[in-house]
Formats: sequence, C-alpha cells, structure tokens
Amino acid sequence: MTGRSAGPLVVLVGPPGSGKSTIGALLAERLGVAVRDTDADVERGAGKAIADIFVEDGEDRFRALEAAAVRDALAEHDGVLALGGGAILAPATRALLAGRPVIFLDVSLPEAMKRVGLDTSRPLLAINPRRRWRTLMDERRPLYTEVARAVVETADRTPDEVAQAVLEALEPTTA
Repeated sequence: MTGRSAGPLVVLVGPPGSGKSTIGALLAERLGVAVRDTDADVERGAGKAIADIFVEDGEDRFRALEAAAVRDALAEHDGVLALGGGAILAPATRALLAGRPVIFLDVSLPEAMKRVGLDTSRPLLAINPRRRWRTLMDERRPLYTEVARAVVETADRTPDEVAQAVLEALEPTTA
C-alpha cells in the first residue's frame, strides 16, 4: 500500500478474553494480510509458555520480553497485530502506540469469564479469576482507552460482527 506509514494496519488491545486472537485472524483474512500475536512472539523467543515464564523467571522478566516483542512487531509487521493484555502497562509501549491504528476490544466480565474460564495458561487469572480480571480491568481500562483510536464493544456480537465494527472504526471520517 503506497502512501501508508510503516507498521501494522491495525493493532488490537484488550483484556484476556476480549477476542484479540480470534478477531485478529478474521481481520487478517478480510484484509489479505498476516496476523501476528506478541504473546506468541514472547513464547517463541523464550522457548517456553508464558505461564512458565511467570513461574520460572517472574512477571518482571515476562514484561521485559513482552515490551521487546511489541517494539519489534511494531517495527517489522505490516498486517494485523494483537498485543498481550498487559502490554499497555509499559509507558514505552504506550508511547510507541501513539498515533497508530489501535482498537480496544472491550468485553464485559461475564463474557470474558465464559471465554477464558479457569484457563491456567493465563497466569494472572489463575487464582480467583473473576476478582482478578475485574482488578486488572480497573487498572488497565484507562490505559487501553489512552492508546486506542476507537473502542469496539464485543458484548452480544459475533466475531464477524466485531471484525466488521473494527473495520468501520478504522475508516477515515469525512468532515
């Protein structure tokens, strides 16, 4: 695409269970581009699952790996990019997201719990997932909205409907 700045066509942010991976794949298919997930990049680079990084190396090490993965993906990837739920915690990452086509996929607690349940591969949700998810969202919601060009609600929508809403949110507005 000529005339477009380097970097992803769209960056998806949101909490665990918001559908970043699912919606990312649908968007990539519709746009005819590749999808990339920074959580997968971290796991590939570390040679182990995120849950294992948390247990063996600690959250600080995971966050450092995550920040590097986001930085690299923003520089190298020109398709659809899905960030891990906590990637926006790093001020440097939020600065890198400024001015980019970032969409916050917002999801309600009941819907997120249906999607992630008691998923032990998500280390921050391993103990009392409902309360922990609510606490994470209280902390992160202002950061998600800070970096987002638009917020797309996922409640009561199919993945196809959410993908369409993201595409509509990315369209330039006419004045």
